[in-house]
Amino acid sequence: MAIRLQKYMAQAGVASRRASEKLIVAGKVKVNGKVVTELGTKVNGNDFVEVNGKLIEQVETKEYFLFYKPRGVISAVKDDKGRKVVTDYFTDIPQRLYPVGRLDYDTSGLLLMTNDGELANKLMHPKYKIEKTYVAKVKGIPSNDSLKQLRIGVKLDDHHRSSSAKVKILSSDKKTDTAIVSITIHEGRYHQVKIMFEKVGHPVKKLKRERYGFLTLDGLTAGQFRPLSHNEVHKLEKMVSNKR
Repeated sequence: MAIRLQKYMAQAGVASRRASEKLIVAGKVKVNGKVVTELGTKVNGNDFVEVNGKLIEQVETKEYFLFYKPRGVISAVKDDKGRKVVTDYFTDIPQRLYPVGRLDYDTSGLLLMTNDGELANKLMHPKYKIEKTYVAKVKGIPSNDSLKQLRIGVKLDDHHRSSSAKVKILSSDKKTDTAIVSITIHEGRYHQVKIMFEKVGHPVKKLKRERYGFLTLDGLTAGQFRPLSHNEVHKLEKMVSNKR
């Protein structure tokens, strides 16, 4: 996404935005080899910007957002079928963001968005065992035996078995033969929560991720997002530090 030249310069550490504007007006800045004095000029990562004859390299500011993904949205930056993707909600953010992991098309809930590839890769690595809590509406009312199976772990496929999980029934309705169940896992295999409930005979009718580590959806509604605080980013970094 194109941004104003003075902002581009400020993000690259050349000078403050106001000082960058003065450099532009003074004819000290070139874009793609041509002197630019118009403050409304916009550039992107494909443009070459020189200040006083020196080419500057854009250092992209790292951004971190907590996003409440609605159902019916793809956890990707683009979709070849033209369906809505998570980045469609961040069109005013100049940085190129991408999701940390994924939520299924029909699953809503907490999804982290960032351009910090290093932190994203660590958060997704299974060795750090980041807990993720989901709330599922399932068919039928799970018995104590079914809950025990989920807590111990179930066979997902021929090669994988789920690790132990924290599971509890939040509510149940005998009239509709459904239950609302909270489940906390630290893995992230494809369709894992749905497969786990399917294996114990209680297919998921609706699924939402409500917690990621210490982060929650408090204060947000579907489609909304907020930036993470410096303290929250620091806590995430600490969770996946090599010292752990």
